[in-house]
Amino acid sequence: MLEVLLPALICPSLIYPVLICLGALLLDRLIGALRTHILKHSSTRSAKANSLNEQKLAPDQQKNNYRGEPRFHPLIWFGKVATWLERRLNNRQSRVRGAIAVFILISLPVGLVWLIQATQATQATTESRLIQIILDIVILTFVIGWQSMKEHAMAVAGPLLAGDIENARNNLSMIVSRQTDGMNETEVAGSTLESVLENGHDCVFASLFWYALLGPTGALLHRLVNTLDAMWGYKNERYLKFGCFAARFDDLLGWLPARLTAICYAISGSLPNAFYSWRNQIGKHKSPNAGLVMAIGAGALGIVIGGPAVYHGVRQDKPYLGAGDPAKSVDIKRSIQLIQKSLVVWLVLFTLLLFVFNQIWI
Repeated sequence: MLEVLLPALICPSLIYPVLICLGALLLDRLIGALRTHILKHSSTRSAKANSLNEQKLAPDQQKNNYRGEPRFHPLIWFGKVATWLERRLNNRQSRVRGAIAVFILISLPVGLVWLIQATQATQATTESRLIQIILDIVILTFVIGWQSMKEHAMAVAGPLLAGDIENARNNLSMIVSRQTDGMNETEVAGSTLESVLENGHDCVFASLFWYALLGPTGALLHRLVNTLDAMWGYKNERYLKFGCFAARFDDLLGWLPARLTAICYAISGSLPNAFYSWRNQIGKHKSPNAGLVMAIGAGALGIVIGGPAVYHGVRQDKPYLGAGDPAKSVDIKRSIQLIQKSLVVWLVLFTLLLFVFNQIWI
């Protein structure tokens, strides 16, 4: 048996994709740790210089300098270009203009990565293989936003556990578009959990799926389209038509990864509650993908999230998702642990699929 398994397991076509995924996740974690260290050091120095001014400010005017999206991240610059283009193309009456905007924005970066990937694939040298591995890890690290999401979630959990509801609401407003004023502990915790479970799919699992299928080109394509959906996928007067193509494209790219993510959530948590949520709550949420991963994730955790929320002053009735007790502050850390366990399940399944592929085709 080992004579059959060992050559397949050490086959480069099996090892490289798994190692690249692990390398990208590790690099994402290292970058997050470095960013945290820099921000802590910067905050300590600025606190000494500004302590007197901070004391003069009202509590709701004081800024939390510990967190923040890294300004050097390429997605921030991509978002700025997207905003610039949207202001010039969006006449609020054309879906075609929205589709053109998506094509303009993704064609250059995705096309460039595809060209490099295709060029390296035709060269069977050690140098070209090394360049391809480095490219894959860099692109995957770029599209995976798990460490940043984890930091933002814990920035809500920390104050919430300490009873500082105002600071928790303020930190929550950094990662959700709903209004956070007046939220109680259950609502703050539930909203954070929704964001964590949804972004576990958007920022991690879907990117890994498209990398496995189409390499770095696929991973980058999904992340850019997902970013445009996050910016334009609102059903309001400004984006109803212009953002339609980005939203539908993102739904298409996320359909299969969302269901695989939901399976990993279910395996990693309470399987009965997860499948209860799958049977009874699918289709109740307006998003075919986000609703699925949030319902199954909440069920796997044995909690209930969702319910009415206020967006831009308008109350929206959203379904309750999951099964069990109302969300609490301690559940935020549990959701992070669920995704980490799901990552292990995902990588194991990925390895097994690659093994089967090698046995059939090689």
